[in-house]
Amino acid sequence: MKKLINKLIKNNHLSEEELIHLIDNISSEDKNYLFKKASETRYKYYGNKVFLRGLIEFTNYCKNDCYYCGIRCSNKSIDRYRLSLNDILECCKVGYELGYKTFVLQGGEDPYFTDDKMVSILKSIKEQYKDCAITLSLGEKSYASYKKFFDAGADRYLLRHETASSEHYSLLHPKNLSLENRKNCLLNLKKIGFQVGAGFMVESPFQTSSNLAKDLLFLKELEPHMVGIGPFIPHHDTKFKDSNTGSLDKTLVMLALTRLLLPKVLLPATTALGTINPLGRELGLKAGANVIMPNLSPKELRKKYSLYDNKVGTGDEAAESKRLIEEKINKAGFILDTSRGDSITWSRNII
Repeated sequence: MKKLINKLIKNNHLSEEELIHLIDNISSEDKNYLFKKASETRYKYYGNKVFLRGLIEFTNYCKNDCYYCGIRCSNKSIDRYRLSLNDILECCKVGYELGYKTFVLQGGEDPYFTDDKMVSILKSIKEQYKDCAITLSLGEKSYASYKKFFDAGADRYLLRHETASSEHYSLLHPKNLSLENRKNCLLNLKKIGFQVGAGFMVESPFQTSSNLAKDLLFLKELEPHMVGIGPFIPHHDTKFKDSNTGSLDKTLVMLALTRLLLPKVLLPATTALGTINPLGRELGLKAGANVIMPNLSPKELRKKYSLYDNKVGTGDEAAESKRLIEEKINKAGFILDTSRGDSITWSRNII
């Protein structure tokens, strides 16, 4: 297996068959070797820096009905909320005073937040925090909408593709959503000039090793600036409530393989990793990740942004969360970097 890993290091590429073979047959010894090489690759380009993003979950309304998601529109049990512009700016203020230089505005696909409302929010943040980056994660929009957001000051956009297999995609989403449109959105975002983030769930329902290999190859083809990978975690108000949680081990393997496929990528150690294991995020960093996204949302609302069950960090104060995370990161041998933390492959060119 080390031969395959070394081939991946040399070429930053493997065939689908080779990836499937590696995923299905990797031993504990091979995993340790893979993680070591992924960590060395991250260090080559980013050192032992871990970039900090302040997450602001500003709406849990969503018009979509994705089968695995706790904030899906058909879930009538959830207590819905929206943050006002002033609420969002207060989150930014708290984050900025703590040293955050990136704000991630994440929400469901909420029709209330029209293009004009989002442009107003973006301009207000940029006006007050000119030295900060803004990342959006708002789902599928038109080219024109994405362009308005970029022109208003958004720098990055996260849009997980979730799975690169159309058949698998159809098992996780209603018929009105398609992988083809998802991919087109990602291509539009790249064309406009965003730092683009894609990504997928590990061990989601019906997922095969072939699906995972296709995910990795799609990422290699897309060459995003960021990749979000986390374990599937079921939510009690979805049809997959009795499905198994994705494993820590397999998620770490996917992170490490992604680092070797895309050596310069920004790779978060996700909240979901920390949810399934108390040391999940630290282990993610040791497997090649280099981004952490603590929550800046108002404390009383965090449990309401319930994409999956038992999400960590819902009770922490922003300052306390940052302090605890920094202590853990330092203990694991890393240092927090408080710069914007842009991709080293990106520059902002407005078309």
